[in-house]
Amino acid sequence: MAAAALPPLPAQFKSLQHHLRTAQELDKREPVVAYYCRLYAMQTGMKLDSKTPECRKFLSKLMDHLEAMKKHLGDNEAITQEIVGCAHVENYALKMFLYADNEDRAGRFHKNMIKSFYTASLLIDVLSVFGELTEENVQHRKYARWKAAYIHNCLKNGETPQPGPIGMEEEDDGVTSDPIQPTPQNIPAVDSSLYNAPSAGEIRLTPEDFARAQKYCKYAGSALQYEDVSTAVQNLQKALKLLTTGRE
Repeated sequence: MAAAALPPLPAQFKSLQHHLRTAQELDKREPVVAYYCRLYAMQTGMKLDSKTPECRKFLSKLMDHLEAMKKHLGDNEAITQEIVGCAHVENYALKMFLYADNEDRAGRFHKNMIKSFYTASLLIDVLSVFGELTEENVQHRKYARWKAAYIHNCLKNGETPQPGPIGMEEEDDGVTSDPIQPTPQNIPAVDSSLYNAPSAGEIRLTPEDFARAQKYCKYAGSALQYEDVSTAVQNLQKALKLLTTGRE
């Protein structure tokens, strides 16, 4: 759907300009991700300033656009079911991250890979609409944002960037890349305790248990769309444990 014209972005919302621009860029090819980018901007904007006239006007128009998008997307599970939506956004962010990371490690430095690193960091911001970010997501966001700035500055100054994880020269906490080397492709080992789990007939599952198991399976299915084996395995294990033990 065509994006409705929004009023000029108030100065108080300057930090949201890149999230909103990303939403515009993804409107056609990834409308679900675009929707959640705007939802993030809406929620964050409400916290920043919801009282001054220009901010209220902007947020009101943004809310109207979100409602129109929600209606247009209809019964898309990534919109109607939070866990599916979270998986969709997270997998798209990971796809962007892995593309940029692979280009970086191969020593192929260009504007598109810089943008992919930065966009991945913005989409990890967006994941906060679903709840608190995981430590892994926080580290990936920090690494992606730093890499984008580092490579951009190197190219701007005519220098050759160093490929792959290197020490991050940041003033905030001096953390190096050793806790943050991206390893999303690692496949977790199968929990051996599941092999000895009782059969489903020996336990009583509630309707809520079945609903949660379905969500984990849908989460895994969404991950597989982006060839994210690690996330798929983790969620299938959660579903299996729940169905065989009645516990998460």
